[in-house]
Parts: sequence; structure tokens; C-alpha cells
Amino acid sequence: MRWISKPSYCFQFPQIVRNPELSGEELSERTGLIENFQKRVTNLHLRNYVVYIGFFFILILFAIILRDRGFLTSSNQMNILRQTAMISVMAVGMTFAIIAGEIDLSIGATVALSALVTALLLRTQSIIVAVIGGLAVGLVIGLVNGLITTKVRIPAFLVTLGTFGIVAGLSRSITNLEAVPIVNEHYNFIFGSGNIGPIPTLFIWTIVIVFLGQILLTKTPFGRAVLATGGNRSAARFSGVRTDNIRIAVLVLCGLTAALAGMLYAGRLHGARYTLGQADLLTVIAAVIIGGTAFTGGKGTVIGAFIGSIIMGMLNNGLLLMGLSVSEQMIARGIIIVVAVSLSLREEVER
Repeated sequence: MRWISKPSYCFQFPQIVRNPELSGEELSERTGLIENFQKRVTNLHLRNYVVYIGFFFILILFAIILRDRGFLTSSNQMNILRQTAMISVMAVGMTFAIIAGEIDLSIGATVALSALVTALLLRTQSIIVAVIGGLAVGLVIGLVNGLITTKVRIPAFLVTLGTFGIVAGLSRSITNLEAVPIVNEHYNFIFGSGNIGPIPTLFIWTIVIVFLGQILLTKTPFGRAVLATGGNRSAARFSGVRTDNIRIAVLVLCGLTAALAGMLYAGRLHGARYTLGQADLLTVIAAVIIGGTAFTGGKGTVIGAFIGSIIMGMLNNGLLLMGLSVSEQMIARGIIIVVAVSLSLREEVER
């Protein structure tokens, strides 16, 4: 069964005109060649490559404009990879959620609470226990979001907006607004501040999560079920897909990736604070939509979301080197989201 319909084109392919001089075998061969050509042209969907074109365009643009400010230096490029690692990890979970027709607005608060719980557990427990505790925070939040969305029939937008407030309040209360330092050097090395040769451990985490997410989406029955659920929920249900379970699973996945991002933040900063992740939601959504995921669901790629997060990182870095303030960068991100969502919705209408 095909979960995603192929785009239609107004291109007219040549018709086969029967030539009495051609044998049946020759006519069949020519027909096969034209049909093969038609399939190749139909499969060529240029919009799928917009994110990669945009990536190289922005890279070249900033390389020219900021050639005297060190934009292309290896240290600056590594800095971009470190800064976008947490966004990339969260973008993987958000990609699954948006493809399935859901969204998670609570990831910023989940980041903070997971980081704080991990930091508090590291005071008395081993790294393994602390990591399990941090991931459990994301799992529980995602499970609660999923169960309320599917069982109470409240849209995920409203559910996760409510849980955002609850989780943010918990993050503030458990430490009285105080930061929690992490002095465990092994944890800090593994989860953020270490390097294996010239490669930051944050980038290794990013590549592993993106690779696993891409395999899960494109090579497994679960990934096909996610695409089907977002493409046409009723049809997916009639085809035997347990759509409610899929919707719960993608929100749990969102919670887990947000929790992991929180632990990476804590390792990189050698501590946790209730403000971690507060400004990440818009950047994550922008990365996913720029990466080619349809805001209405049913279509998307994990690799595209990863490239989208790198684009957002380059934009932030480039705008900072140009002297723009944080508020101006936020305005730029907002404009990018509006444009990306508009293009995504326009594509859906055209299809």
C-alpha cells in the first residue's frame, strides 16, 4: 500500500503511435522506455531539495558577507554544531509528531525538568540512575500528553500547552529557582562538553539520534504507520493501523528526545536551570518545517529536519556575527517560521 501519493504534473508525455512496420516486441520495448522515462520525471519533485539548496545558499551568502569575521573557521563551524545539537535531537521527535498530525508544545519545559532531575540525582546516584531518571521524566510527560489527547479527545495543541505550564511550574518549584551544578566530570564529558579527537560528543549524539530516527521512519512498519496516520487517519484506521497508539507513541518520542536534549544541555553547561530550553520551541518547529515536513502531516523526513536545524544554527550564528541582538534574531526566526509554514500549506493545497 502506498502511504504518500505522488505529485501530479501538467507535463504531457508522448503517445505511442502504432507503426505497422514495428514488430510486437519492438513496440513493447519502446513503450517500456517511455513508461520508464515517465516514472523518472514524475519522481523528480524539486521541492524535496529546497532545504539542501537553502543550506548551501545561506552557507555561501554568510561566507561572503562574513569572510573577515571568521564564519568559515573550523572553530566557528564546530561551535554551530554544538549549539544546534539539542535542537537537532528535539527536531527528530517533533518530526514524528508533526508527520502524525500532532504537535508538542511542552518540549521546552520538559528539557528543563529533565535536566534538573538528572542533576539532582547525580548528587547521590550513579550516572546510569541519573540518566534513567532524566529519560523517565520525558517518557511520563509524553505518555500523559498522548493519553489525554487520544482518550479525552482534546487536541494535542491544547493538551501540550497545558502540560507546558504544569511542567514549567514544577521546574521552578523543585529547586526554588536555583541552578543545580553538575560536578561529575564523566557525565559532563559524555553528555556535552567532551571531544573524541576533533569531534564534539554533542555532534556524535546528534548523528546517532538522526540516524536512528531516519531508520525508524523509513525502514520500519512503525514509520509507515506514522505516515499513514498523518496522511489520512480514517483510511489508516480502516487499514488496520492503531492510530491512537501511534499518536501516543509519537508524543512519547517527543518527550524522550526533549529529555535527552535537557541532559545534553546539562552536560554542556555543567549544570541545570529552570530556564533551559525555554526559547527552543520555535527553533525546533522551524527546523522541522524548513526540512520539508508538511505542517498538516503525512509527509516529512528526519534528514531534512536535521539540515533545517543546521540552517537555523547558521542563521543564528551569522546574525550574531553581523551584530544583531537576541531580540532581532527572534524576529528573524518568527519570520522564517511564518514563511516556511505558508509554503508548506500552499504545497498541500496544490497537491
